[in-house]
Amino acid sequence: MTIAETTVFEALESNVRGYCRSWPTVFDTARGSWLTDEHGKDYLDFFAGAGALNYGHNNPILKQALIDYLTGDGITHGLDMSTVAKRRLLETIRDVLLVPRGLDYKVQFPGPTGANAVEAALKLARKVTGRTTVLNFTNAFHGMTLGALSVTGNAAKRAGAGVPLVHATPMPYDGYLAEPEDFSWMRRALDDASSGLDRPAAVIVETVQGEGGVNVARVEWLRRLADLCAARGILLIVDDVQMGCGRTGPFFSFEVAGISPDIVTLSKSIGGYGLPMALVLMRAELDQWAPGEHNGTFRGNNAAFVTADTALRHYWSDGRLTDATLAKGDRIRKHLTALTENFPGITTRGRGLVHGLVFDDASQAAKVCRIAFELGLLVETSGTADEVVKLLPPLTTTEDEIAYGLGLLTRAVETVRDAH
Repeated sequence: MTIAETTVFEALESNVRGYCRSWPTVFDTARGSWLTDEHGKDYLDFFAGAGALNYGHNNPILKQALIDYLTGDGITHGLDMSTVAKRRLLETIRDVLLVPRGLDYKVQFPGPTGANAVEAALKLARKVTGRTTVLNFTNAFHGMTLGALSVTGNAAKRAGAGVPLVHATPMPYDGYLAEPEDFSWMRRALDDASSGLDRPAAVIVETVQGEGGVNVARVEWLRRLADLCAARGILLIVDDVQMGCGRTGPFFSFEVAGISPDIVTLSKSIGGYGLPMALVLMRAELDQWAPGEHNGTFRGNNAAFVTADTALRHYWSDGRLTDATLAKGDRIRKHLTALTENFPGITTRGRGLVHGLVFDDASQAAKVCRIAFELGLLVETSGTADEVVKLLPPLTTTEDEIAYGLGLLTRAVETVRDAH
């Protein structure tokens, strides 16, 4: 790549840009699980827009629905007005997602980002309960706005707030301590009037911490957490922004534990096509908002409603996508497990189609990602010290593409090992 091709980015775009530094090329087109740069080089995408592209790039089914809607002069910007596109989406959410799972949720359209959905969930929990404290977990990531940052664990991200982040108390996530966490300390602190821990409005949790390093909570841990909250009148918020929409297999990541959170946040792939959209799902009795109490100019992105509706109807009216995701995930798990057996200092963990390679020497993870990029594979790091290579391929990635990508990843690991 010549200097001239990137001059405008370096001259005009803020230093805050990040992913372009890991993948130093200029992308031009994309389809399915592939991106192509302006020189015609193809890259297999095992990142999927940080989980916003579960159905791949320019999915033809979703694209056609969007084209038809736009050429028919459908509403694009709708605030929170009633539109045909919104009605169809709400009916599909009810019929495809909620009723089959026995979930009695009301649907809120906040601003079209995961962070905004989290902000809305935190505000609602505090409004309903009249309490202020929220319990969060070590290594959590919930967004970059102030409320979301207050329940995020990463010190560097929290420091960017520039002000104290208050009214949140961190607790150890499953696996954070040497001994399996059974909530005995949390129960005692909550029930002891002299513990100094205020009764919280809510607990917010990810069932799998993606940005935190692909930390997977055990099913029994999630059940105990849900029971603990229910017994004490504490609202349970599940942040399903990255792990929802089928990333772990079922549509909702908490389904494996058989729990029903009080509030659920969705974004990223809920829009289907990569268009900005977010939802807050809440138990019906919790819907105590006053009109306009949480609003936003772009919460009515009707183009996203169309692609979201199409994705839900096409991919979630039966169990085929769940079954395929679990099968592909099992293939990845077996390959990565075999890889770790041949390379000391590496372990693996994951669920469904989110997996991580964890390096004892954190610096090796970034090297693997860099070499993978050179080979034509897009993967990124996560975790406290960027010690994890995270795999997040689109759910629609084919078996052959999975095999090819795993081959490239193996070559990258071998190259780093040989250089070390």
